[in-house]
Amino acid sequence: MNTSTATAHFRPHEGGDKVGCTRGNQDLLSRVMRGYFVVEGRRLSYLDFGGPGTPLLALHGHYNEASAWAPLAEALAPQWRVIALDQRGHGESDRAESYERDDYVADVAAFHQHLAVGPVAILGHSLGGVNAYQYAARHTDQVTALIVEDIGAVVECDWAFTTTLPRHAPTREALASAVGTAAPYLACSFRQTENGWGLSFDIDDTVASQQALNGDHWKDWASVSSPTLLIHGTRSDELTAAHARDMITRHTGQAHLVELPAGHVVHHDAPAQFAAAVRAFLGSS
Repeated sequence: MNTSTATAHFRPHEGGDKVGCTRGNQDLLSRVMRGYFVVEGRRLSYLDFGGPGTPLLALHGHYNEASAWAPLAEALAPQWRVIALDQRGHGESDRAESYERDDYVADVAAFHQHLAVGPVAILGHSLGGVNAYQYAARHTDQVTALIVEDIGAVVECDWAFTTTLPRHAPTREALASAVGTAAPYLACSFRQTENGWGLSFDIDDTVASQQALNGDHWKDWASVSSPTLLIHGTRSDELTAAHARDMITRHTGQAHLVELPAGHVVHHDAPAQFAAAVRAFLGSS
């Protein structure tokens, strides 16, 4: 893999609305750094939320970006230092020609190598959850603990919603209105552009990524050897309670299931309970 690296300070007001979900928390902004590294000619971005704690790598889901983990980073500090990747085609990272499973896992490997922090705990939501457990399965000596948020070992993603998303809107308010009830979940990805407002991900790329995410990933799940926490939202339309229990049963190592009163985006719907579950698990791993 051909990689090179570069880093830059995080500038929350540069180039439009790049604050994302860190907006308004000045203490958090004061220590956040935005970094970059290059993989096969593509620049990938990440946010290092800083602090003296043990590193925790975080991978967001579709429609989102690294800044979505800002509330969790604040809740886990100072014991844990969250470092979150803008995955390919998301946030400030470059678009890619391919969004296959191996591509995402290779990005995580390059991200981890770039940080040079040694074996780490890794957390992922939805798309990021599959990326996290596939990385853990294929790099068993690099992952000390795994947290998977509301995604299964078999994924049947429906991308119909993605195709209904607006590509542009004249104002932030108009964009939020066009997105509808999903606006609170997508707000981190709102961006001001020359043409008004849009999203920090490409809709066609996202459909391709969702199509590539679908499939049976039991082989990878069963290959995870690190202690694992699976967090399931009881109102989720992506992961059923039965499938979550099956994942725990078929895990070959130490695995725990936590169910919280939330939808698919548990860290958004139940942030305090989510952070408490993550903190308790990491403290015992």
